[in-house]
Amino acid sequence: MVTRSALELSVLDRIRPQADERTHIHAIAGRLINSVNQSGSATGMIVGSVARDTWIRGDRDLDIFMLFPPDLPREALEAEGLALARRVVESAGGTSREKYAEHPYINAIIDGLDVDIVPCYAVHDAAAIQSAVDRTPFHTRYIKDRIRNLIDDVLLLKQFAKSGGIYGSDQMTEGFSGYLCELLVDHYGGFIPLISAAQDWWPGVLIDSSDHRTKTFHEPLVVVDPVDPRRNVSASVSLTRMCEFIELCRGYLERPGVEFFSLPVPASGSGESVAMLIEKRKTTLYTITFQTPPYIEEIVVPQLRKSLDAISALLTRHEFVVNRAAYCMHADRCILLFELVTGSLPPVTRHFGPPLWARENARQFSEKYIRGMEEGRIFSGPYIENGIYVVELARRYCNAGDLLISPSLLDVGLGRHVKAALSGSLTVKSGLDCLDEDFTDFIRSFLEKASPLTQIRQLENRTSV
Repeated sequence: MVTRSALELSVLDRIRPQADERTHIHAIAGRLINSVNQSGSATGMIVGSVARDTWIRGDRDLDIFMLFPPDLPREALEAEGLALARRVVESAGGTSREKYAEHPYINAIIDGLDVDIVPCYAVHDAAAIQSAVDRTPFHTRYIKDRIRNLIDDVLLLKQFAKSGGIYGSDQMTEGFSGYLCELLVDHYGGFIPLISAAQDWWPGVLIDSSDHRTKTFHEPLVVVDPVDPRRNVSASVSLTRMCEFIELCRGYLERPGVEFFSLPVPASGSGESVAMLIEKRKTTLYTITFQTPPYIEEIVVPQLRKSLDAISALLTRHEFVVNRAAYCMHADRCILLFELVTGSLPPVTRHFGPPLWARENARQFSEKYIRGMEEGRIFSGPYIENGIYVVELARRYCNAGDLLISPSLLDVGLGRHVKAALSGSLTVKSGLDCLDEDFTDFIRSFLEKASPLTQIRQLENRTSV
């Protein structure tokens, strides 16, 4: 018999789905499944948290899979699957749009629910999957058979992760998926046993409940999929998110509180209050805004990350010290944010050449920059310092803003779609001009950055005053 604290019992009373909610979602699921089955071309199946009874009250997501014969050609699966999904949505009176993962599927709004209707192959074994989504029915069957007595523990873990801002395997979050939460609770035997163990995790920890791993994984957290020994379920979890989870577990075990299960309030504030934060830091902010590329988040976000790193490296090469940088993606616009120790540098910069004992290279270096003196590009040198030639040159960019609007920006390793967007809609701002109504909360969150546990303790301190 599991002993729950009064806090955990009160949280469960708040997050368990209510009876009318269960009736509503299962009634819609039943109608959709019947429509798929009546087509005669596929078999319908509820998957995900609804199928496993592990969804949080208020969640409005429903996943319906359409299982087609495995001998159906891939092109036919996509064409017939999309056509059937549209007919199913139309018969249910919903609205739909096409989305893409490994292959296209239909996302719909039906009676207030966000429904994904996904075609897949009805393979007999997870080892015979033909696309990534073919695993999902096996996930559902595996979890349903094991999680019945641990559903409340899964709900607590999901709410714990959501409140900590680490729930979701999407590219923006890089956190814990629902399936991962279920596997962790199953492996450790409950919410408290899990967080008691996780407080001592380290990068590279391996969890293989089925003891059937067939390859080596290199991610910070490795949880081998019990239905596919070649897959790490936690591959999306970044080292930062893993460590934030470890910190949250330690904090909860040390001093539990309702704040660990309360959804975080997004950072907000007036432009004036954010301006005060900027001025207080005495650093220099730069923003690059541009139109969001017309692709799904899974494609755009990695390119934003790559572009942020490439531009940070460009700034560093030109001796502008980047304290921190971040990105944010909205439906219509994206922003890259850089905080520099200073945005202005003196006209002079030192450039180091070869050692004198590299005779030919040293001669060429010296002659090149002696000629440069005549062209007015040299402040001093070449001279010798500790056996090495040094020359002090006129800096090409004394202001970081000039560098960010120069052609050099598009010559670094940007993501392909981000580069195209920057070429057509680039806007660079600095200092207080960076404040943008669409991104004020993002900038405030950046300036007041704190780990999830730090935010909880800060909230506790404010409410106790």
